[in-house]
Amino acid sequence: MKKIALFVDVQNIYYTCREAYQRQFNYRKLWQQVSGEGEIVSAFAYAIHRGDDGQLKFQDAMRHIGFELKLKPFIQRSDGSAKGDWDVGITIDVLETAPGVDCVILLSGDGDFALLLSKIRQKYAVEAEVYGVPALTAKSLMEAASRFHPIDESLLL
Repeated sequence: MKKIALFVDVQNIYYTCREAYQRQFNYRKLWQQVSGEGEIVSAFAYAIHRGDDGQLKFQDAMRHIGFELKLKPFIQRSDGSAKGDWDVGITIDVLETAPGVDCVILLSGDGDFALLLSKIRQKYAVEAEVYGVPALTAKSLMEAASRFHPIDESLLL
């Protein structure tokens, strides 16, 4: 059975689904779809922790589905901008996990991950699949993936 590792860039998926469809992503549906393709041996969701009720409910729901949550505090800069980027954390976890699985699935539209996917495909000969909102996913990321899954109606709440 194919061993699968799942990595979710929660902020990216939240904002791209909201922008493109004004809807939320259905993580339970994703889990069912992916587990039909093999065994999910690890699943990480990377999010920013603001501590509000809606977010705590979301985190509980994600844990209930089977995701391990990795949270980092929301940082408001003095100029009013916010910091909350998980790119380096996701990259490290993907690099550590890839040698032990057959397939890495990344949920993000962020082109910064294209290099990472190319690297793990070459170095570990793993499949690297991407789920993203087509209009808001970097072309470089789609090209670096062995398979691109467009997020559409079927994966929305």
